[in-house]
Parts: sequence; C-alpha cells; structure tokens
Amino acid sequence: MAIRVLLAEDHTIVREGLRALLARSPTVAVVGEAADGRGAIAEALRLRPDVIVMDLTMPDVDGVEATRAIAARLPGTAVLVLSMHGDAEHVGPAMRAGARGYLVKGVGLGELVAAIEAVAAGAQYLGRGVDDALQGRAAGPVSAEERSLTPREREVLTRVAQGLSSGEIAAQLDVSVKTVETHRANLLQKLAVPNVAALVRKALRLGLVPLDD
Repeated sequence: MAIRVLLAEDHTIVREGLRALLARSPTVAVVGEAADGRGAIAEALRLRPDVIVMDLTMPDVDGVEATRAIAARLPGTAVLVLSMHGDAEHVGPAMRAGARGYLVKGVGLGELVAAIEAVAAGAQYLGRGVDDALQGRAAGPVSAEERSLTPREREVLTRVAQGLSSGEIAAQLDVSVKTVETHRANLLQKLAVPNVAALVRKALRLGLVPLDD
C-alpha cells in the first residue's frame, strides 16, 4: 500500500511540482494539500495521512506551530520538514516541535522518497547538512536524548512533568495504563535516569518540557 502524503506548502507552484514529482513514485500517494499551517492541521485531522511534507515559512500558522499541533494530536502521522532553511535556528525548533525528519529544498526525488519512507516507518531522517546544523552551539542544539524521543513519548513526558499519574495520562491520551507505563520505562532508559523525579529534573534541564507547564 502506498504511503499517504499531505503536502503543506504556501507556494502553489512548489506544491504542484512536489505533487508531480511524487506521482512518479509507486510507494507514495499524495492525498491532500494545504497552503498554510492552519490548513495543514485541519487537513491532517481530516485525512490522517501517514506523512506530512511540511514547509516552515507559511502564513497564518507557521510550520513549527503546525508540526507541534499535529504531533500532539496525531502521533501516528509523521512530519517531514522540507524547507529552504537548513540552519540550526530553523532545524532545532522544528525537531523540538515533533518533526521526524528534515530536508532542505533542492533535494532530488530519490532522497525525498527515501525520507518519506523512513519517517513513515518510524525512523528519523535528516538530510545532508542538517545533522551538522543541529550540533551548532549558537542556536541551542537539539540534544541526542531529545532527538531519540518519539512524539508520543514527548506527550507522556510533558504530562509526567505536570505531575499526572499513569491513569490520568492514559485517560488524556486515550491509551491503556500499561502503554503509559511502557512509555515511562522507555523515557527512563533513553534519558538514562533512575526514577521519575530524576526524569523530570533532566527533562527541565534539557528543555524537553516548558518550565511553565
């Protein structure tokens, strides 16, 4: 079955070009388009695509905010950023918002499809030069720990930091308590801490959850 893709890009000619390119791939099917971040959120909720190819600079709601909203509400949908900006000031916020992959515009069809396939399968995909940008000190790099977290783990982590119990988190996310406990265990392992108190301290120190939550 082809990977269902939503294109979020404010320039019509770019959207049309992406649709035409992706039509040449037997593994990808473009199921919808959006011209701004608000539209991307609405279409994502309506279509529930496997992957959203997301521009960052869009009117109304930008790509970072749209990514954050989609990652929180549709953890099964992967966001792949496709932007003209490859610097840490743009890459870092996008990845922190929940994007699973990042490409700089100008990539060929082969790499675009490879990235779509990777993020659809649950992997992270960073295009050429993007990983280097994440390591830039001046922009506040995304830590290795943060990059290892899935969107769902981020949701659980935020609620753990808010002091919610596993039962309360399960009710909010509409999952089982056992699933929440599994995410907690994964978070302890990924962030290399022995207990929940240490988990929250490290999450705050790394900026994985906001201080005012």
